Amino acid sequence: MADDHTRVLDFFTPRAAGWDSRFPDDGPAYGAAVGRLGLRPGDAVLDAGCGTGRALPALRAAVGPQGTVLGADLTPAMLEEAARAGRGKCGTLLRADVARLPLRDGVLDAVFGAGLISHLARPEADTAELARVVRPGGVLALFHPIGRAALAARHGRAVTGDDLRAEPRLRALLAGSGWQLDSYTDEDDRFLALAVREP
Repeated sequence: MADDHTRVLDFFTPRAAGWDSRFPDDGPAYGAAVGRLGLRPGDAVLDAGCGTGRALPALRAAVGPQGTVLGADLTPAMLEEAARAGRGKCGTLLRADVARLPLRDGVLDAVFGAGLISHLARPEADTAELARVVRPGGVLALFHPIGRAALAARHGRAVTGDDLRAEPRLRALLAGSGWQLDSYTDEDDRFLALAVREP
């Protein structure tokens, strides 16, 4: 586990300060993805691996002032950037590992995870932990502001069926960890998989 944490911290810490400036036009895509969660005023939602908190304003708008918004990330530098950008006003920022969330069973209505799946050290166990904290019938959104092919091209590699975000692999992964994949979109301008927490 310590090695997994080191890998994540080594990747994100040096990138935190310039993260938002690298992707300045992603805000509308985040807002649209949050809109697909079906959140209602008063709901409780977690942004898992929140980074600089770009989803937090849209999540707060969706659940209203009576709702609960949490932003959890493992990297202190990312949380500092979220606070510096004023996003801590939209929700509670906490340093936490998504593999061991400091939350009671079934306390959330939804989890939003932007760019999360490829950084999970133990994908099935980690998505099971997300399922643990969501009520039956609650929703998980796995999002990226660009699709698999566009992301692979950005990194100079080809899309393969081994990618955890490939629909057959993702469906099986989620089914093994308490989720049922409900919808799957993989287009150049967005990736969004929505899953429902099984009873």
